[in-house]
Amino acid sequence: MKDIKFKIESNKLIARDIYRMTLSGDASSIERGGQFVDIMLEGRFLRRPLAAMEWSGRGLTVVYRTVGKGTAQMGSLKAGEELQVLLPLGNGFDASKCREKALVVCGGLGASPVYTLVKELLALGREVKLVMGFNSACDVVLADDFRALGADVTVVTMDGSLGMKGLVTDAIGELRPQYDFFYTCGPKVMMKAVCAMLCGPGEVSLEERMGCGCGICYGCTCHTKKGPRRVCADGPVFDKEDVIW
Repeated sequence: MKDIKFKIESNKLIARDIYRMTLSGDASSIERGGQFVDIMLEGRFLRRPLAAMEWSGRGLTVVYRTVGKGTAQMGSLKAGEELQVLLPLGNGFDASKCREKALVVCGGLGASPVYTLVKELLALGREVKLVMGFNSACDVVLADDFRALGADVTVVTMDGSLGMKGLVTDAIGELRPQYDFFYTCGPKVMMKAVCAMLCGPGEVSLEERMGCGCGICYGCTCHTKKGPRRVCADGPVFDKEDVIW
């Protein structure tokens, strides 16, 4: 892990209460989509864990929703300000587990952690079917970014204001996509339903409230078939078969 100072290049509202922040600095130590970073905010005791959407030796992009005082503070930050960022954290997705066709299912901000996964799958020559679930059109993020990569994207909204109406499981049932491995990230209730519906192997990115973010405090421990595991250090990505819902 490295604690590095980054400079904010932009911090833009891209959907209802959702921002995309780009920072300049060396994030090349991140290796896989699904890994995350821990951002320090002035006056806050705990850092904010956020998935790395994109990264390089020159910068880092994160997407976040303003839901509390800490993320609201992030939303007020301007270009030119600096942030202290701890990275890389957690274990990410393994694109090599897919042989030919991948099904990627995400809900809400679960789109951000799978962005680089989809890019890597396509670079490996895999076919990627992406099903993205949101509450309404006002909440849709990154769909055009995924289309630009070359993924086959289906957007689902609960109120039918954009794309198919219903849940991601409704869309999967209608589309019946072919796949040999699946990946999912989003609300726990969504991922539980996806894992119950889909046969075959897959990977799941879990989310829990975190304290330290690096495996010291054990505050984000979850129960798996292999025993207690820390989401921040042993995850957040786990094999579907190991998760106890």
